[in-house]
Amino acid sequence: MLTRLIALVAIMSVALVGSASTHAATTPDVNEQDRTFLLEAHQGNLAEIKAGQLAQKQATTEAVRGMGARLIRDHEALDDEVRRVADKVGVTLPDEPSNEQQAALEQVSDKKGAEFDRAWTASQITGHRKTLAAVATELSNGSSEQVKQLARDAKPVVQEHLDLLESIQGQND
Repeated sequence: MLTRLIALVAIMSVALVGSASTHAATTPDVNEQDRTFLLEAHQGNLAEIKAGQLAQKQATTEAVRGMGARLIRDHEALDDEVRRVADKVGVTLPDEPSNEQQAALEQVSDKKGAEFDRAWTASQITGHRKTLAAVATELSNGSSEQVKQLARDAKPVVQEHLDLLESIQGQND
């Protein structure tokens, strides 16, 4: 009887160790930088979608309205990927943009006419520059290959937005 009990304990121990090893091998290697990037990318996408909606309602130029539509489309697609990766690596995301992002949107929404177009474009340029800096930080300091790939994939989209926004700003000056 004692021999059977020892054998059973040994088998269970091997099964548990094997299970833990398998779990460790399949759990993504996510550090604090990866978590921060996912959180900020998601909140940034939410803010960009709201900003795009605001531009479509309040912009006076076709360029700004069109850019608003582009932001909605592209940031919805980017956020689908952010949410997919966050779910896969076990990072919980917030439901709203950050307080700072919401305040910036409110400040821009108070403007009217050409003043709105200029303020909206300037705000978007600032936001996209911050996003590119966050991408660079993730690529340098992140540990999860999935999160880093997400940053690599987002970089050309965000850079293209920045280039377009700077072009619009040049037209509005």
